[in-house]
Amino acid sequence: MITLYSPLRLWSVFRLLLSFYLLIKKKERFLGISPLSPDQLAITITDLGASFIKLAQVLATRNDFFDEPYLAALKTLHDDLPPMSLSAYDRVLSTAFPTLPFFHFNPIPIASASIGQVHEAWIDENTKVAVKLRREGIKRRVRADIRILTLFNGLFRPLFSHTTRHSIESVISEFSSMIVQECSLNHERSNLEKFSKMYKDSGIIFPICYPSLSSDDALVMSFEEGWRFDDREAILSHGLDIKSLIDQLVRFYTDQMLVKGYFHADPHPGNLFVNPEGKLVLLDFGMVKRVPNDTRIAIIELIKAANERDFEAYVSAAKRLGTVAYDAPSSELAEFTERMFDIFGNDALDSGSMQKLAFEVLEQTRNLPFKLPQEAIYILRVSAIIEGLGTTYIENFNGIKDILPILQNNIPRALGMKESLVETLIDEIKRIPSDIAAFRHVITRANKGELNVQLSQLQYEMMKKELREATAPIYTALILAFGAMGMWMGGIEEVAYALLGGAMVRLWFR
Repeated sequence: MITLYSPLRLWSVFRLLLSFYLLIKKKERFLGISPLSPDQLAITITDLGASFIKLAQVLATRNDFFDEPYLAALKTLHDDLPPMSLSAYDRVLSTAFPTLPFFHFNPIPIASASIGQVHEAWIDENTKVAVKLRREGIKRRVRADIRILTLFNGLFRPLFSHTTRHSIESVISEFSSMIVQECSLNHERSNLEKFSKMYKDSGIIFPICYPSLSSDDALVMSFEEGWRFDDREAILSHGLDIKSLIDQLVRFYTDQMLVKGYFHADPHPGNLFVNPEGKLVLLDFGMVKRVPNDTRIAIIELIKAANERDFEAYVSAAKRLGTVAYDAPSSELAEFTERMFDIFGNDALDSGSMQKLAFEVLEQTRNLPFKLPQEAIYILRVSAIIEGLGTTYIENFNGIKDILPILQNNIPRALGMKESLVETLIDEIKRIPSDIAAFRHVITRANKGELNVQLSQLQYEMMKKELREATAPIYTALILAFGAMGMWMGGIEEVAYALLGGAMVRLWFR
């Protein structure tokens, strides 16, 4: 435990988070300390280990946080780590399986990541399985990392506005919750079982669990063969239709995020395979998220407005989603949105030119009140990963030009409409009795004077912020006035007059 909280490790985390904050705010230094260089940042994250590598992978999608050299450094960080030592492997294996239930178990892992490592095994001569072993002490280490992150995040938070995109606490908060859950292989097994049941008709292949052989230290699943999605040479050499696979992947994630609201939040190439039959295989269910219904509806409205290039409606939906402050200037944001759409929808631009122009526009809007709500962090990451996979095979692949039409075509289904008009009408007719009952309930409560009006969370936050800003000068003036009274009673009249004058000035210039 000492090494987890050693002074050197604490200093490394402090430097890392301070660098994040300085880079986000575009500051050269704070308390005489400059941000780490891109190479130093990558080395520090690697040395700090699993939790910080995963945090960096989340932040690597935030081109509004970091300039290109830092984004490039963050994207070099992979969740591929050396395997456990032989002694640690023996201890974990004997804990997970006091009596080894396998016909054969390969001690050499085929993959090794931050939370665990995967081995080949055979239940009998013909049944090959994948066994994921949890790293020894990983839960304790992750919890220690989260405590350190939370401590320093609390120290830095006052330096940043909670209503702008400079806010990073939501990223750290959401990340902390997710990585603790990911340390439980029982949790991952539960996610896989729910996911497989919910999306059994998707056409995507999921591993099959062996619950009787699994535990919190080991997850036993069917062994799925295939090539990584980014293995362009292997996939194309086998004559597979990659465009249809990308289309299927986009449609599948549309179904997850817009229709069902339950999505796999980590579809990086190591978790996404193409099998020899040309089917997509999804692995690793440690990071699975639910999209709240109000967030899902806001995303649908956002997509609809984007497809129709209705930028004022787009900004309105962004406010409901929480990515833009509720009191932000709509006209200025609509103009910004239109410029970004013009850039990414331009077929004449290559990806490098698009990115350069987009960064220039972002630089001009650095003080606009953007914010990323917690539940949107992994949606953004998934979108960035899918777009990155698309560019592996399709030149200038981007969300607006290639993904948006697919999303638009799925909006009716996301809103609950059936495949045919007749089915939709039947469904609506079935809802009439409950709608009438709900209407009667509203009228009854209104007649009794019991009808309540509920503020949205965004409205509540805006009102709370305005109240805080309005009352802060009064609180300050009262403190100064009480201080003046105390000085007067103590006979220190000069200080009393100065404090009283300060109170009056604070009230005058509030």
